[in-house]
Amino acid sequence: MPTVRLATPADIPAMEALIARSGIELSEGFYTKRQAQAVTQHVFGVDTQLVADQTYFLIEDDAGKLLACGGWSKRSTLFGADRTKQGADPLLDPATEPARIRAFFVDPSAARQGLGRLLLTHCTDAAAAGGFHTLELAATMPGVPLYLACGFEVAERFEITLPDQVQVPLARMRKSIAA
Repeated sequence: MPTVRLATPADIPAMEALIARSGIELSEGFYTKRQAQAVTQHVFGVDTQLVADQTYFLIEDDAGKLLACGGWSKRSTLFGADRTKQGADPLLDPATEPARIRAFFVDPSAARQGLGRLLLTHCTDAAAAGGFHTLELAATMPGVPLYLACGFEVAERFEITLPDQVQVPLARMRKSIAA
């Protein structure tokens, strides 16, 4: 049975490897190969602030194999790994600002087995316990169906421009939660 636990700094190499596999393989049919490679190389990865804040989690199988990772944040950054951050990452006000759902990735061998939903429920409960009333995220196209199925609504569609002028579409999504 899969179990959810806090991610630690020692887990970062395994998470980075899972994120790279997930970013390429699970983007098929949603992004071109060039888009998937660009977003995986330049945007995806671990945000170590989430690990330090103890808001980033792993799902492992009974043998300890990493199946998925993802988290929530009480900070303003909407998406991206350490390498994409610029400047401070201030705390959000739970009374007026939405918590962020961040960096959900599933191992391609474990896709579509309910792990994303399990992680999302875990993160939603934690954000609600932190006093937040709303969740917000930047979804990749492969993630949009999961988030729609879990009650999120698209607030805005936008594109980011990556090196070599690669355009990657994303969707800002929101959901109200009970605190």
